[in-house]
Amino acid sequence: MEFRLLGPVEVLDRSDAVPLGGVKPRTLLAALLLENGHVVPTTRLIDVVWPDDPPDSARATLQTYVKTLRRSFSRYGSAEVILTRAPGYLTQVPDGSLDTARFHDLVTRSRKAATPQETAGLLDAALALWRGPALAGLEESLLAGEAERLNELRLAATEERMAAGLSLGQHGRLVSDLAALLGRHPANERLRAQYMTALYRLGRQSDALAVFREGRDVLAEELGVDPGPALTELHHAILRGDPRLQSGESPRAVPAQVPPAPADFTGRHAETARLTAALVTGTVQVIAGRGGSGKSALAAHVAGQAAGAFPDGRLYAGLRGLGETPADPGEVLGLFLKALGAEPVPESPAERAELFRRLTAGRRLLVLLDDAADERQVRPLLPGGSSGVLITSRNRLGGLSGVSRTDLDVLDPGEAVELLDRIVGAGRVAAEEPVAREIAELCGRLPLALRIAGARLATRQRWPLRLLADRLADERRRLDELAIADLEVRAGFELSYRALDPAARRALRRLGHLGTPEFAPWVVAWLTGESGQAAEGTVERLVDAQLVDFARVDGLGAPRYRVHDLVRIYGRERADVEETAEDLKAAVGRVLGGWLTLADQVAADAPSDEIARPRPAAMATPVSGELVARVVAAPHDWFDFEQTALVTGLERAAALGLHEVVCALASARLGPSFLGVNRFVSRERITRAALAAARHADDPHGVAAMLAELGRLRYDQDRFAEARQVLDEALAVFRDLGDQRGQAVALATLGVICRETGRLVEALHFLDSARPLLGDDPAALHPLRLAASVRLERGDFPAAWAGLQSCLYGYRQAGSLRGEALTLRTMSLHHRATGDHEQAVETAEAARVIFARLGDPLLEAYSVRARAKAELRLGRIAVALPALEEALSVCQAMGDRWGLAAALRTLGELHLAAGRLDDAEACLTTALQVWDELEVLVWRARTERDLALLHEARGDHDAARAVRNRALKVFHDQGAREFREMS
Repeated sequence: MEFRLLGPVEVLDRSDAVPLGGVKPRTLLAALLLENGHVVPTTRLIDVVWPDDPPDSARATLQTYVKTLRRSFSRYGSAEVILTRAPGYLTQVPDGSLDTARFHDLVTRSRKAATPQETAGLLDAALALWRGPALAGLEESLLAGEAERLNELRLAATEERMAAGLSLGQHGRLVSDLAALLGRHPANERLRAQYMTALYRLGRQSDALAVFREGRDVLAEELGVDPGPALTELHHAILRGDPRLQSGESPRAVPAQVPPAPADFTGRHAETARLTAALVTGTVQVIAGRGGSGKSALAAHVAGQAAGAFPDGRLYAGLRGLGETPADPGEVLGLFLKALGAEPVPESPAERAELFRRLTAGRRLLVLLDDAADERQVRPLLPGGSSGVLITSRNRLGGLSGVSRTDLDVLDPGEAVELLDRIVGAGRVAAEEPVAREIAELCGRLPLALRIAGARLATRQRWPLRLLADRLADERRRLDELAIADLEVRAGFELSYRALDPAARRALRRLGHLGTPEFAPWVVAWLTGESGQAAEGTVERLVDAQLVDFARVDGLGAPRYRVHDLVRIYGRERADVEETAEDLKAAVGRVLGGWLTLADQVAADAPSDEIARPRPAAMATPVSGELVARVVAAPHDWFDFEQTALVTGLERAAALGLHEVVCALASARLGPSFLGVNRFVSRERITRAALAAARHADDPHGVAAMLAELGRLRYDQDRFAEARQVLDEALAVFRDLGDQRGQAVALATLGVICRETGRLVEALHFLDSARPLLGDDPAALHPLRLAASVRLERGDFPAAWAGLQSCLYGYRQAGSLRGEALTLRTMSLHHRATGDHEQAVETAEAARVIFARLGDPLLEAYSVRARAKAELRLGRIAVALPALEEALSVCQAMGDRWGLAAALRTLGELHLAAGRLDDAEACLTTALQVWDELEVLVWRARTERDLALLHEARGDHDAARAVRNRALKVFHDQGAREFREMS
């Protein structure tokens, strides 16, 4: 399939034209192909397709056009041409199938050719791709500027082809072509000079002089200017019969304005290579990044690397984009024209721009425009022909079409330390390298911040690096520390901030105050009180201003953004100055209320098996139905993505005294969402912050609730002794308050702790005491199920089964899948204990399926282990082994020591049954070590009973007897069913 833009927009499959529809779908396709391989935002596409007044249905209609084009391409076997990529679409067409790319490639190769013959051949191939004016038929769209640029490139390639032909002595063959070209472009001085040269070489000196006079008249009438210095010098050379005219054109002024890169320039290797290679092709390159990201230094470095590809010179302008007095494009053009030898310089900006394009059309110049404000400032400064253009800006300049953009991020850790090293000195950095890395991170690896930190150290030779690191560690003074002489990080952010609209400023302030490094658009909606759609627009404006970075699209399909640490600190500074404490507190409260609403919706959609504490509905923040649907569809994924923001936001709310909503969110029944790798740290931070807030507010209910949460956390961490101590304290407070539901929570958790540690009689006491406190509430099923599992451990099978049946019915009535799955898993253990192993396998598998659906890998692993153990009893060792190893790996990955020991014990049983005694001993011994760490007596005794069987298998009957007797005593003391089985 061939994609054509050099003429009417069309797509061919061999010789067949692929139907594209009317002007608007063609415009859409052209806009995407012009930036092939790069995402074009939907907002930009809407502006291109409907330049004047887009309809309300523009976004939906655009999607329809995309679907129509995709169907057309699919019919010809190319379904993956247009791809959806946030925040818009992109095209991916095979190499060699897009005519503009082939044209650029051929022209680039022609400029690197070794001989004029090769140059001419490559340019002939490039010009043969043209079928008329670029993007013919789309002249009225916003792509007209891009069409003009392509047509200018065609003209420049034509001029280069004429120059190559003249150097090959083809003046006789080219003279008629030049006459025709000059007729279409009478003000083009390079074509006129080539035509005059061809005539002169043919012995037609008088005709050549007449062509000059004609050109002088045209320039005077159309532009009010005289011929430029190059054409004038050629006229003089013809008059005097200069012999150099037989070999080429006269020399030109070669400006060299680009400043050198900093001597200590560091890193950016990939960006340098990509930009240097791209500049040679003549495409416009935009380097976008926040203030202080090193855009100017990189541009100067790239300009130096690419200098050899631009023999006609290098032009530079500092545009002072966000300063109080941005550079006027007309004044910059005047300076450029003087550097190119133009005299006189026209007065009007339009005439200057026209003359600049004309003078540069036939030259290979590099133009560096530093710190551009916007597209309007840049457009008049773009040269004609095939010059290279490099633009730096804090704005991504999305309105410039046909450009290639490089978003400059911070330095990587190694590059950041290397920059410090070059500024401070290798000896000092090497002596304190860990501290140097710490300073680099505190500077956010932002080049300007690193330069300032390095300069401060370089001018304070006696300072240890630790002194500066400690100063930077205080966020309240960090931006004060990052200032020296005329360099200041804060000033750079100030320029970007002042250029924002009021809504975007408010969002940045409140994001800084909230303190979360990553966020979704709905957080901004809650912070500002805007609608979801308005908040998305606000965030995008912050992205365009380089104050917020797009991070990724999460698994819910929502975009996520991040704020650089130094920008966040700046935002918090502005919040403290410009906002009232009440407004900031209310904003943070709305964010926590939004999260609380989502947590409640998750619990309502998939009720937990645990005991939830009621709370006032006023704490919640209204949330859109679309967001609720997303979260409820994948609650665990949502918490994965939101976890960092939630923890940071909750800590900020606690510090602000919002203890009620903090405690409510900290105790939200999200089930297993909090469990697993890296979750214990988050839960610790959340619970500690909430407990401190409740104590500071002198709220005994909140204190007791958070103590209960802390006890549950210690239980989940298998720190059973600490858990009991904290829960005893919580229970005492609940009793003093007369809070029966709180007492039930504490008692149920104490009961499960006693069950895990093998204190079965005590466990029943706690669990049976919890149930009456809950009355007929479905929450009473929780201690009932736990009590049934304890009765199962004690061998009271009828009572255990009756309790489990009641729980299964109750959880199904309540719609609690988690409660149902937990009950089914315990029923599987009951079936195994009573010898119905087939039913045990079936029931454990039913539980596993539900846990998989709920996204709970840990309890899915527990169910896998229960099923495997039943299969082991049936002699299906080959089936049970991989399942057990899978369960073991999950418990290891999620840091669940109890599950790890249980899986090791079962693996030991399996290897023992298979006669692999060494493997059995390794598993059982390791399990015993973990049980000892956890201080769980019954399960240690059960593992010792298995170890006794191992000793018997090896013939060591004395050792077997000693181990068995020790286990039997534990079973007797704890009332476990094994005592009756072994007696």
